[in-house]
Amino acid sequence: MHSTDFRDELCAAQAGDERAFASLFRAVQPVLLRYLGGLTYNLADGTADDVAAETWVQVVRGIGRFRGDEQGFRAWVFTIARAKLVDARRRSGRLPVPDDVEQRLADVALPSAEDSVEVLFTTERALGLVGSLPAAQAEVVLLRYVAGFDVRGTARILGKGEGAVRVTAHRALRRLEETLEGCVDRPGVTRTTSDSVKEVR
Repeated sequence: MHSTDFRDELCAAQAGDERAFASLFRAVQPVLLRYLGGLTYNLADGTADDVAAETWVQVVRGIGRFRGDEQGFRAWVFTIARAKLVDARRRSGRLPVPDDVEQRLADVALPSAEDSVEVLFTTERALGLVGSLPAAQAEVVLLRYVAGFDVRGTARILGKGEGAVRVTAHRALRRLEETLEGCVDRPGVTRTTSDSVKEVR
């Protein structure tokens, strides 16, 4: 969406235009669900959808007060979603890691040298793997490489410094790389090169 189009859509949505709001919703919802899905794999089924729904209810209530560009809008929505997810985790309590995590790892095809981290994280199985990371690392990876936020935007959503985001992303990708390396000999896992996940850009 071009910046002018976004401003027009936002102004219309703030004035109560349902079609304009639906356009904003459609632009954000798919990647929001992927982000939430990657962080809720060990919670009850439907948690990601429920959190997304609660997020949009709050967006509707607060959109009239929002000021900013398209990237700022997306960051605002994800910040709300993150807070709603924290609430959901508090309600459900911390659940054990599912028994099928090892199988999820075995099912992940390792990337070739031409693959980027963005491509790797477009598969559902890879998102399940990301969900097995420590929560802080999973959030950074999902925001950076699934939701597409830059370091500054990720830092803004998480309330952290940009340096901390870079370090966390680097550690997360190294941990994923080591996990994938350990799965090379498992049945069903393929690898086309000795190269693996690229360094954080």
